[in-house]
Amino acid sequence: MPVDYYVKAVNNLTLEASLELANRVAKAASLLDKKVSLAIIDASGSTILIIRGDGVGPHNTEAARRKAYTALSTKTSTLLLLRSAEVNIDTKNLNTLPELLLLSGGVPIWFKGEIIGGVGVAGGGGPENDDLIAKSASIPEIGITTTK
Repeated sequence: MPVDYYVKAVNNLTLEASLELANRVAKAASLLDKKVSLAIIDASGSTILIIRGDGVGPHNTEAARRKAYTALSTKTSTLLLLRSAEVNIDTKNLNTLPELLLLSGGVPIWFKGEIIGGVGVAGGGGPENDDLIAKSASIPEIGITTTK
């Protein structure tokens, strides 16, 4: 058997990319006059970084991590997942899985059509704000985006 039968190369976020993404998220939040907590995870679901904005409630750091995990795991923004689950009997019980969090503010991170991580944002003042701020976690000039 060829080696690629047993071993696959996987693109993954680096710490440097995560720091740049975090800066872009913080900038987007500041444009809305918001301070947020955010989490960035890699393709395996491991946490790369968690940042709590000044004055943001402590529950938001765990919420941000779970939003990032949910977006990565489902390959879907958590806002879309939440709205889908509300009206679809087949996905309504997703919120019973311990790690999934069906709250807006999580988006997958893509590179060349492959999921390489997830970002979660919490504390932005509502579902639309959290979603908008999370979507700023992209470096489009090198192909890292929040859309496939």
